Amino acid sequence: MGSYNEHYTLYKNFKKDAENQDNYEGTRVEAYFLSAYHLIECCTAKNRIHINKHQKVRAVLTDNPFIFMEDTEKVWRDFQRIENQLRPKFAYALKWTPFDMKKVEENFKDIEDVCLKVLT
Repeated sequence: MGSYNEHYTLYKNFKKDAENQDNYEGTRVEAYFLSAYHLIECCTAKNRIHINKHQKVRAVLTDNPFIFMEDTEKVWRDFQRIENQLRPKFAYALKWTPFDMKKVEENFKDIEDVCLKVLT
């Protein structure tokens, strides 16, 4: 179980790798996924709640809607879209297109916007 500061540092480090255009797209998607996860964990840790596993994001956020308020469903849906619909195209096959990469970036940005609003 990481602390707020650890999750925030991991978010920043993975985001840096995700935005590095020299990295393979699959590596970048994995880094966006991990960056988003740690940023969400950062928001929950601020409230002394810990997700501990990326598979529990939806359940923890649904059980604690006060963290993201009206944006709760948006955050977990965007995260699941990266995790379950987009990431497998890059990680387990060569079935992705430039449009898929754009969608990963858009979903990540949506999560980041909500989370940074919560953290300020």
